[in-house]
Amino acid sequence: MITGALVAIATPMRDDGSIDYDCYQKLIDWQVSEGADAIVSMGTSGESPTVSFEEHTAVVKAAVEAVAGRVPVIAGTGANSTAEAIRLTREALEVGAQYSLQVVPYYNKPTQEGLFQHFSAVAREGGLPVILYNVPGRTGRDMTNDTVLRLAEVPGIVGLKDATGDLARAEALLAALPKDKDFALDSGNDDSALALVLAGGQGVISVTANVAPKLMHEMVEAALKGDIATARAINNRLLPLHKELFCESNPIPVKWALNRMGKIPAGIRLPLTWLTPAGQKKVGARFCRAHLIHYFLTRPGRPSERSLAQAAR
Repeated sequence: MITGALVAIATPMRDDGSIDYDCYQKLIDWQVSEGADAIVSMGTSGESPTVSFEEHTAVVKAAVEAVAGRVPVIAGTGANSTAEAIRLTREALEVGAQYSLQVVPYYNKPTQEGLFQHFSAVAREGGLPVILYNVPGRTGRDMTNDTVLRLAEVPGIVGLKDATGDLARAEALLAALPKDKDFALDSGNDDSALALVLAGGQGVISVTANVAPKLMHEMVEAALKGDIATARAINNRLLPLHKELFCESNPIPVKWALNRMGKIPAGIRLPLTWLTPAGQKKVGARFCRAHLIHYFLTRPGRPSERSLAQAAR
């Protein structure tokens, strides 16, 4: 079972939208050196909807090579076609990923029975342990606790990324899971991650960890050890940043922040667009409040450290 802060890593792209694989591997190496407990490649933050099948597998392969066995690699291989999800999962297995993250099929709105059969087929035929991913705000379909409990009994299904933000529901799921079941419940929301871990969850698949991997690792580690005071202190420091990293659709804000940190080029693929000036001011101000502004590089035409500090007041 994977525990801790698992980074849902962004995919570096150049101005023309092409993937910068060298930059990606350097970004992952920095993440691991800063304490990331796992790398989640080709998730929502990785812009998986806009890459080709070939690029998808190439990015996962690059992540595996960069990690070099130091932490697990979880490949986002979900799709709203069961056959495509199985294909992507098999390809991720071939290039060395250790787990598959499977999002609830989007747009076509399957029934709960359809969800059960879909994920069961991926677990049976894909070849990788499956972490379920419930994010109804994006998919338009919510997977109920009853369905999760059924799926927890399926061989090869080992966890859930819960991005509902409903803590009471997560607590009910934790209470209903058999005590001997090796099934991880991870938060899919940074702002409620600490609460879920303190309720009995195992960690978070995190957007904020892209820019603050060490702090996210330390927060979850402290919570898992029962050091609530330390965990809360870190969480309180990061809470405003958690919020503003979603001031526009993820991964727009976090890619801008990584660019300001000098970690990635200023590239993103349509239909996503670069962070607006108003969004830049918001995110930059939250970096100030979190005492992370020193990570930013000073560049012409960008908000200065002084202006961001003023905005944070």
